[in-house]
Amino acid sequence: MYLKVENIKKYYGQGENKIEVLRGIDCGVEKGEMCVMLGPSGSGKSTLLNLIGGIEHIDGGHILVGDTDLSKLSRKELALYRRNTLGFIFQFYHLVPNLTVKENIESGAYLSKNPISVEELMETLGLTEHQNKYPNQLSGGQQQRTAIGRALAKNPSLLLCDEPTGALDYKTSKDILELLERINDKYKTTIIIVTHNDAIKNMAHRVMKLRDGKITKIETNSFRIKAKDLEW
Repeated sequence: MYLKVENIKKYYGQGENKIEVLRGIDCGVEKGEMCVMLGPSGSGKSTLLNLIGGIEHIDGGHILVGDTDLSKLSRKELALYRRNTLGFIFQFYHLVPNLTVKENIESGAYLSKNPISVEELMETLGLTEHQNKYPNQLSGGQQQRTAIGRALAKNPSLLLCDEPTGALDYKTSKDILELLERINDKYKTTIIIVTHNDAIKNMAHRVMKLRDGKITKIETNSFRIKAKDLEW
């Protein structure tokens, strides 16, 4: 397994207000897989994604990405891990408003020793004709594609997506899912998608279902549905 999550625990609060958010989670993802994490609000899926991303500290257990045990890293080492290994895509795009599409994507490439060609990415993402526009001149889908380009430009081995279609309409959501599918096929990027949309699980290699801080089911899809054929 490229990603191994072993008996992970996470708490918020102190004393009488201490809440156990993740309660001994075990799971894994193979290199090059697309994995979908499903669960209702409050199930712990975004918290787990943040722990894998090194954004929050682990209160118990281990997360291994390749040969790296995140629970043993210092803050500086975690920052280097995020810089060198990860790409992040969020529900809200967090683009730099006074940079063009191309410049926003280039800001990701600057972080990498082995970046993907920005021109190639813009072509793959359908953004070449919009490269000189600013975020406020783009549709929601174009902004999300720019955010995806920025995340991919540094050629991450692990791409973490937290509700990447949550703020988009049906057609644009399908377009973004097709892009993620294409990226997984073209670059063999390991992708984890957190969502509450049950239909998205059908395009993944692996599906994890969470409820109340625990994984209730892990499935592998022997037959995957293409993103363009998903319906909800």
